[in-house]
Amino acid sequence: MSCSLSLSPPGGDVSAQATNGDTVLYDASGSGNLDCILLLLNHGASPNVASLAFQLPVHRAAYEGHYLALKTLMPITTKRAIRLSGMSPVHSAADGGQAACLELLIEKGYDVNALLGGHISDNYGDMRKSPLYFAVSNGDVTCAEMLLSAGAEPDLDPLRCLLVAVRAGRYELVRLLLAHGADVNCFFTVISDTVFPTALQYCLQDHMMLRLLLNNGYSAESCFRCRHDHDVLENCVWERGYMVENTRNAYTNKVTVGHVVYAAQFSPIWTGLVSQGFICGVQ
Repeated sequence: MSCSLSLSPPGGDVSAQATNGDTVLYDASGSGNLDCILLLLNHGASPNVASLAFQLPVHRAAYEGHYLALKTLMPITTKRAIRLSGMSPVHSAADGGQAACLELLIEKGYDVNALLGGHISDNYGDMRKSPLYFAVSNGDVTCAEMLLSAGAEPDLDPLRCLLVAVRAGRYELVRLLLAHGADVNCFFTVISDTVFPTALQYCLQDHMMLRLLLNNGYSAESCFRCRHDHDVLENCVWERGYMVENTRNAYTNKVTVGHVVYAAQFSPIWTGLVSQGFICGVQ
């Protein structure tokens, strides 16, 4: 499609912005029309002017998947403009699921571990920060694998990427993250001060996911520990496949064999662990 942009009358402002701060170049980048982009640039349009949402033309091109537009804008967009925006084009490409654009950015040396600025991250309820989080939350195995292969760290976000994948039931993503060193015993400590395993809370009814986590080193004992002086396992021993209390009686805060039997009958976590063979069952 040819560009129908007219700069008449002479002296038209190619840097004009809409009420939301979007520049003409930003809109042209969203359409991917290289003729319009080049015409605007040749007449002085700046690629370093952000919208009120802190978005630059390079972000828009990356998100929409306009490869040639992105390739044109990358070398003329300053690192300072990107830093002040609080968001890397890598985030945009991962968010849009644009593998070709993401590959281009990686090849050109953009940081796959760049983090969102606070003024951007605060707009998301999940406090996401990394490009990998965008790919994982979208269920995008291709972009996630590209980022991880390029050195993306899987545990940079407050809500870990692994927990997002587990909660969504994305087995392939879970395997991929674990293969690249994701912490299988991670916790979402922002909203919880317990040591009850966060990942297991997200897969109580999914024994396949449970087995996947446990096979990769998940600590089953953390299910039965408490920071508040109520450690279930502290005074218990295993005898002939039973977990029984050594010395404490029913008036203590420690578990009794009756409590264990009750837990085995009604706790999805306990029954899941038992059925998968990771903990000896009670009878």
